[in-house]
Amino acid sequence: MNKVDTFAALHIPGDPVVLYNIWDVGSALAVVAAGARALATGSHPVGDAAGFGDGEKVPLDFALANARRIVAATDLPLSVDFEGAYSTDPDEGAANMKALGETGAVGCNFEDQVVGGEGLHPLGLQCRRIAAARAAVGTNFFINARTDLFLKVKEHDEALADEAIDRGKAFADAGASGFFVPRLGDLRLVERVVKAVPLPVNAIAYPGAPSKAEWASAGIARISHGPFPHKALMAQLTEAAKAAIG
Repeated sequence: MNKVDTFAALHIPGDPVVLYNIWDVGSALAVVAAGARALATGSHPVGDAAGFGDGEKVPLDFALANARRIVAATDLPLSVDFEGAYSTDPDEGAANMKALGETGAVGCNFEDQVVGGEGLHPLGLQCRRIAAARAAVGTNFFINARTDLFLKVKEHDEALADEAIDRGKAFADAGASGFFVPRLGDLRLVERVVKAVPLPVNAIAYPGAPSKAEWASAGIARISHGPFPHKALMAQLTEAAKAAIG
């Protein structure tokens, strides 16, 4: 089985693959040594570690080169947090995603928020962006279509879950491989989304989030850790430096 197929096969509802997000070769090798089955970058830690910040502030060429370096350093499949594919135009974004696939990465996160702007892209436009990307990268590249609904709104209820379900179903029809719902932590609503959307669903582990076992029982197929590993490591580094300096 090749790396693309291996990565897709790891997404099992009820037995989620854990992606402890990395940012460079060094962090990738550390996570590999911990027994990871796959790797995934986070845009925030990549941006912070390189001094650019988040929100497509990392230059596209840098992001692609970073992916190539990680792919070359390990045999594990790599998914890249590609934010909004560096363009709101479906065709331009698709070309950028094709370039990402050419680095050897097996998939990416692709979000529906307006990067650097307000709110989410209209559903029709986001579906055109996903469809164009799918046509550019071929059938197997894992497009993890992310909705930022639960990041933009503090109160999570059935109506918001239903809106997410509408997006997830439309994303599936447009060619997405997975559905990412960061910050949705109400397990009752998680189960509702998992049952309704015909894609493996990805949750994010944040401080106070459900446990891995609870995510699994709700049917989650993938657990990401986003910026939190990098934040925790930098806090430890600061404390160690304080002890050494003081």
